[in-house]
Amino acid sequence: MKLILKQKMFSLLDSFDVYSEDGSIAYKVKGELALAHKLKIYSPEGDELGEVSQKLISITPTFELYEKGKKIGSIKRKLFKLFGSAYIIESLGWTAKGNFTERNYSIHDSNGNTVATIKKQLLNLTDTYVLDVANPQHALHVLMFVIAIDAEKCSEK
Repeated sequence: MKLILKQKMFSLLDSFDVYSEDGSIAYKVKGELALAHKLKIYSPEGDELGEVSQKLISITPTFELYEKGKKIGSIKRKLFKLFGSAYIIESLGWTAKGNFTERNYSIHDSNGNTVATIKKQLLNLTDTYVLDVANPQHALHVLMFVIAIDAEKCSEK
C-alpha cells in the first residue's frame, strides 16, 4: 500500500494531506498550537484517529503516540549510534534506519521484516513523502512515525 504525504503550503502549523494511490484523501494531519510539536491525525470524514506529541523534557527527541486517545507507545532516537541516526518505536518493537537527513529510511519489525520504506520526493514546493507500507493495517502507525521524524527534523533547522 502506498501513501503520499504532502505538507500544506500556506499553513502556520504543520498540516498535511495524505493521499492513497488512487488520489483520494486517506488521512488529514493538523498541527496544534503547543510548546512542542503536537499533531493530530484525522480520517477524511473528520474523526480523530491518532496523535503525535513531542515530550518537552527528554534526553533524546521523544514523541508519544496516541490512537483514539489511548497511549500506544513512543518514538525515541537511539542515544548512541556511530553513523547516522536510528529510532525505536517502543511497544510495536519496530526500529527505523536509514538516511534521516535526506528523509529516506525503512522501518523493520523485531524479526527484521520490512514494515515500510519512506522516501522524500525532490522538486516539490512542500515536503512530500512516499510511504510504501507492507501491511495496510500498519498505515496509521507508519504515518505517525513519519510525521514525528519530520517534526524533529524541522526543529533542528
